Amino acid sequence: MRLFVALEMPPAVREQFAALINELRALDSKSSAKKPRWVRPENLHVTLKFIGHIDPAILDPIRATLAKLCSNGPVDLRFRGLGFFPNAKRPRVLWAGTAASPNLSSLARDIDASLAKLGISAEERAFTPHLTLARCDPSAISAAMAGVVERDSARDFGGLRTTQFHLIESKLKASGAEYTLLQSFVFAAEA
Repeated sequence: MRLFVALEMPPAVREQFAALINELRALDSKSSAKKPRWVRPENLHVTLKFIGHIDPAILDPIRATLAKLCSNGPVDLRFRGLGFFPNAKRPRVLWAGTAASPNLSSLARDIDASLAKLGISAEERAFTPHLTLARCDPSAISAAMAGVVERDSARDFGGLRTTQFHLIESKLKASGAEYTLLQSFVFAAEA
């Protein structure tokens, strides 16, 4: 099993990004460059922890561990701006940025530390919340696409307020990743 822990997108935010992805794909179709691998809008999420491949025997301990986590309140997120990892000169990932309440980073650290006790590798890098829109080869970014990313570098795509995170299974297929929600976990009371 291949698993991750994530926050899901509300429909209004998902629709904003679906429209943007369609716009960028249309530009993409006019280019002869290698094409980006777009995330399907129904798969958009903010990853809190990529667990990776696990033995199904530890699924129940993972669920029990995640069920114990809590935060001091709901997480608030705004999706704002576009950019590239690692940078615009060598783009590998097209992302939408987030502005998050401080408890999101704490929650991600708590998830990581709790799962490390089960033998799941801890993250080496600091948590940076973002929304992956596409993975690409640097040659896949046309001047027109780069122009849209620059144009929308400060655009507000909407937000969310949530008290839940989700354990999701990812199955890699030729047509793209297929996600199955395994369980939702309430980490805070509604404020």
